[in-house]
Amino acid sequence: MARVRTALVLIDLQRWIVDMPWQPVDGTTVVAACGRLREHFTADAASTVVLVRHVSADGADGGVSAPRNQLVPECAPRDGDHLVTKTALDAFEDTGLHEMLRGEDVTDLVVAGLSTAHGVAATAATALRLGYGVTVADDATASVDEAQHRTALQQLTALGARTARVADLVAAPAR
Repeated sequence: MARVRTALVLIDLQRWIVDMPWQPVDGTTVVAACGRLREHFTADAASTVVLVRHVSADGADGGVSAPRNQLVPECAPRDGDHLVTKTALDAFEDTGLHEMLRGEDVTDLVVAGLSTAHGVAATAATALRLGYGVTVADDATASVDEAQHRTALQQLTALGARTARVADLVAAPAR
């Protein structure tokens, strides 16, 4: 039987994104939940942590070194983390993420961050198409309104993703 190896993928936790109005929880709550997940996965040396940030393809936002494009301090890169910079919704699109995950023998992803209906949904859907097992931490993500959040989760579930609460994910051993 193949060993399951999980990566935590945190999407778009930059201050300018976190500070936008989100539902059903605010960006600060999402960051705190993502921080709990990160601590859990970081505690297991066999797990992989991937931090994803979005920048404009044309550099109009100042590019990767611009202060606005830095991840919030709670989710800043640490030794051993992978930092992926994307210019589209999907963290797999033109980033090398799939190759990096395969190179580390990752089979499953836990995805969280902002927003449920955009970066989280696009990344999770691609991960499913690529054959990863996907769990979306439903209380560690949010959208512009609660209906959009719920619809995105329902669509991902229909594609084969699982949803779970942060408390349940951190209560189980990381793999």
